Amino acid sequence: MTTKESINIVWLKRDLRLEDNEAITNALKSKKRTLLLYVFEHILLNDDHYSERHFNFIKESIRDINNELRSYNSKILAVLSDIQGAFNLIQEFYKINTIFSHVETGLLVTYNRDKEIKRYCRNNIINWVESKNNGVERGLANRENWFENWENYMYQDPEVFQPRDNQLLKLPEIETLENVFTIADLETPTDTKFQKGGSTTGWKYANSFLESRHEEYMFNISKPEASRISCSRISPYIAWGNLSIRQVFQKAQEVKSASKDKRHIGAFISRLRWQAHFIQKFEMEHTMENASVNKGYHKLKKSISNEYQKAWREGQTGFPLVDASMRCLIETGYVNFRMRAMLASFFTHILWQPWQAATTHLSQQFLDFEPGIHFPQLQMQAGETGINNLRIYNPTINSLKHDPEAVFIRKWVPELAHLDTPFVHEPYLMTEMEQAFYNFKLGVDYPNPIVDIKENRKRASDILWNMKQDPQVIAESFRILKRHTLKDRDRMLRNE
Repeated sequence: MTTKESINIVWLKRDLRLEDNEAITNALKSKKRTLLLYVFEHILLNDDHYSERHFNFIKESIRDINNELRSYNSKILAVLSDIQGAFNLIQEFYKINTIFSHVETGLLVTYNRDKEIKRYCRNNIINWVESKNNGVERGLANRENWFENWENYMYQDPEVFQPRDNQLLKLPEIETLENVFTIADLETPTDTKFQKGGSTTGWKYANSFLESRHEEYMFNISKPEASRISCSRISPYIAWGNLSIRQVFQKAQEVKSASKDKRHIGAFISRLRWQAHFIQKFEMEHTMENASVNKGYHKLKKSISNEYQKAWREGQTGFPLVDASMRCLIETGYVNFRMRAMLASFFTHILWQPWQAATTHLSQQFLDFEPGIHFPQLQMQAGETGINNLRIYNPTINSLKHDPEAVFIRKWVPELAHLDTPFVHEPYLMTEMEQAFYNFKLGVDYPNPIVDIKENRKRASDILWNMKQDPQVIAESFRILKRHTLKDRDRMLRNE
């Protein structure tokens, strides 16, 4: 009887890169050969938070890695399966010694899957070594020294991908494994407006931002059209792990130290810190996926309107900046932070719908869907944390301020493009005669506003401000602050 070779597996998840990948480094340090594995898991393929754009980005990322692995005569084994089934099939050919991966701060479904894998490894005498992901830590009771630890991690030398000969399973061996799996088709559409996945493309975005595009960063960060150029646009590459935060942080620090105007890069670096802060918060408050982190808001009840929600999802609310932002997001997978906040605020405040009803639509559209950002931000914009300022965005004021010439609105709501600029911002102010002059009919060519924004804004403000005085909301606010407040918060804000 032939003895099976004992190998290691690197289970890739949201860490789709070769460089600065601690799981890969740890696997290569052992004396056993390593297989790189990505599993398109049925639990995620069928999860309502995900959509085709996410899986295409992942496929492009895998193809990019495989291009790099050609020189090592290797590639990623990319399969359709559940993860236990994948391990079982591999074990028919090899003895799995150790599985290396990063800790995933993901959905409840992935957390439960990981608990099952822990049992599986224990029952099959397999080691499972999980590495810290971008400085986020599991099992913390509070944030004491968290920022110091995170920053120390950011300044450590990135891991370098330098496999020696025969450390990775070779192409013929991986192709033998492929014969017993349902192999993932890695081809993707080429005619979309989505950013393409992969570290190679991610670094093109990062480098162009750090070399020149950052010069207008703070000036344009809130402008829906100009921000598409002046912002870094690397969030999908961070969300899916094409770039590590540490790589970007260190590169940005180099640029900042050599720059005469440090404001823009400093502001960008501070957002890298806040990104980690929110993911750490979600890691420590897993119930945020389904319920408000502040339990006092669990008593807040809102009536469901399928009509309002459909209009919001389709960009047909009658408020041009809201509709332009939603349509742009659907087609390109990206709008800037202010437009995201406005979409969430409009849904939860102006339409008075529960934030939970917005989660899957937005997550499906955001190419950079990151659970640790998604749920804390939704709750913050909905005003249900008890510790953040209540922000109820007025879409008209925001369009006049951040898209004064209505360039963005005209681009994404073309039925308004021929109107004079004031009417592009507020078509509902047009008289019957003005509509006739423009050969334009409100309610036909473009919808009337679906709600009275002034009335609904006041209702939301009154209810939410009153709830801030609720004893349970106050008690929960103290709990949240005690658990998550950073002693270095001011330093983070100062961009030092």
